[in-house]
Amino acid sequence: MTSQLHRSRLRRSTLATGAVLAVVVTAAGAAPGAGAAPASTAGKPKLKLIAASKAVTIDRWEGEPGVYLDLGTYVTVDKAPLEIKVTRKSYKDPVVAKQILRDGTRTKTKTLPAGLVKDFSGLPGFLQVSIRDAAGVEVSKSKGTFCPNNASGRLRPDAPATSHYPESCSTNPFTLGSVWGVEKGWASNSSAVDYDKPVDLPAGEYTAKVSVAKKYRDLFGIPDDQPTVKLTVREVSNGGGEGVTAPQSSAHSAHPGGGHGAQPAHAAHHYGPRGADAPTPPALSHALEDLGTAHHLGDGLGHTDGSRVAPALRANAKRPTGRAGVPADVPKPDLRALPAWDIAVTDGEDGDVPGKDYLAFSANVWNAGPAPLVVDGFRKPGADLMDAYQYFYDAKGKQIGYTPTGTMEWDPRVGHEHWHFTDFASYRLLSADKTEEVRSGKEAFCLANTDAIDYTVKNANWHPYNTDLSTACGEQNSISVREVLDVGSGDTYTQYRPGQSFDITDLPNGTYYIQVIANPEKRLKETSLKNNVALRKVVLSGTPGARKVTVPPHDLINTP
Repeated sequence: MTSQLHRSRLRRSTLATGAVLAVVVTAAGAAPGAGAAPASTAGKPKLKLIAASKAVTIDRWEGEPGVYLDLGTYVTVDKAPLEIKVTRKSYKDPVVAKQILRDGTRTKTKTLPAGLVKDFSGLPGFLQVSIRDAAGVEVSKSKGTFCPNNASGRLRPDAPATSHYPESCSTNPFTLGSVWGVEKGWASNSSAVDYDKPVDLPAGEYTAKVSVAKKYRDLFGIPDDQPTVKLTVREVSNGGGEGVTAPQSSAHSAHPGGGHGAQPAHAAHHYGPRGADAPTPPALSHALEDLGTAHHLGDGLGHTDGSRVAPALRANAKRPTGRAGVPADVPKPDLRALPAWDIAVTDGEDGDVPGKDYLAFSANVWNAGPAPLVVDGFRKPGADLMDAYQYFYDAKGKQIGYTPTGTMEWDPRVGHEHWHFTDFASYRLLSADKTEEVRSGKEAFCLANTDAIDYTVKNANWHPYNTDLSTACGEQNSISVREVLDVGSGDTYTQYRPGQSFDITDLPNGTYYIQVIANPEKRLKETSLKNNVALRKVVLSGTPGARKVTVPPHDLINTP
């Protein structure tokens, strides 16, 4: 596996070469997510802002534009879980957030003020940070979004052993539903302040005062605590070794690591919001991954609050035997295409051709359920392809059917180097009247749960396992591979390189549509085939070598 990935991935674990992948998937009929401990009888959670340490030291790497403020402040939750359900009916409707209040026997909802929550990344403007230098002069003031799913640990030993809530907040512009939560007796890291906007603080001593915005204190009954943290900024040489302090840094390149997903600033290419090959910015310091060993309010059949996972389904060691068949009433996945976004004209990125213009974009196909998409590939000795099979399960996780569904192929290109499942999706550039195909691109895919699209659908799995290339795609010498697209999650590919992006060098200026098609050959068995196509309007202008693209809003989604 190379360090350069061709799409955004949240890296969570690494498998040994050639290992057979074991994943946790939610079987149809089982409630999503994973278990925790019994909820409190109190319906209203008690929230408080605390600082874990009185002083923190943050390294500023040589050549950085600044530092990333992880001040070690947390929102603690007690008496009852903090849970917020965030949804929108369609892309024509605004986002609605409702707090879920559980009193042990009943569940109540409290709608948060309209317009307070605008997307699915968290509570905007929740945390306020003021930084003063040694002379007492305020040198920085910022506001940060709080993602409750940033669960970081327990407050006491009798708190739930694991958190059953999702592990991050979605930043996909086309997300439809999410659940944010913090277990009773847990703390959530609130310090992810402007993770993509470093603060330009020279090496030195500072004092940071942190507080919760008044509108949120009033809404959730949070005390007006304003913890202060002594902050030491230490400049570190890129040569390694111990930290080396310096007066200040005048360079302005991006953060070299740390999971912030910063964009490389040294190149002229367009890299998209996550960087061309950078992982999705993760939530900070999660606690134990939940594998469904504990219990939570609502645990059991018929509940869809993210409280239970099905038994682990392991990849088969050998290809299926017996007669292939798909029972008529077996639960199936429902693959849906999302409109393209992150659209830009590029020079082709790593494989650019002088004088060529490419239309690059990001595309996502997600699974609305009620069953996961499970595909196994099996390789005959010495063969270049794997035979692929789609599997079907009952409510208890027992396999009850399978069907052949094409092949998997090894992609040796730099930035890939893993097994791709063919015929998962394709892309086309259509004419202004949507009748003529002017460009097409068909890619094989390694399936992975990169984005939470709707965690409120039935059987959504809040803890998908294979979220990155290393847990989903196998190695060159693999004998078999399992690839899974879980319910509620989608798989994003960034189409930047030639062969993926559209060559628009000789296309006339005007209006076009990027068409994303899920399951184009209809080989995969689905709940419905009526929602497999999505369109995004684009307008090309400019001259060869200096082409431009304008992307009109898609209903209320104004993300190019």
